[in-house]
Amino acid sequence: MKKKNTTSHVTTGSVFKDLGFDEAESEALEIKAALLNSILDVVEKRGYKQRDLEKVLDQPQPRVSELLNGKISKMSIEKLLNYLQRLGGLAHIRVTFPAATAPNKRVRVVA
Repeated sequence: MKKKNTTSHVTTGSVFKDLGFDEAESEALEIKAALLNSILDVVEKRGYKQRDLEKVLDQPQPRVSELLNGKISKMSIEKLLNYLQRLGGLAHIRVTFPAATAPNKRVRVVA
């Protein structure tokens, strides 16, 4: 007998909201995640090692290790923007005021 497919969870469109973070914290985490992904893409494409990043980012090895391992909970958005800029990147932040039917889509970072 086949099991019938049923929906076990309906998402809001934001993994952070689904995990229980409030609206503001969810937005901040989404921005941080977008910045981190952009930074890691550049690091991978350029083949940077930790020693290279210590010099480029002007950060000690423990901070570089945290960044490469995604441990950014204590890093500010400003710090991540600074890292992206030091790697030659430029982030564009777009703020919108969506219709009431889409309250979970306010700030997006295109890095």
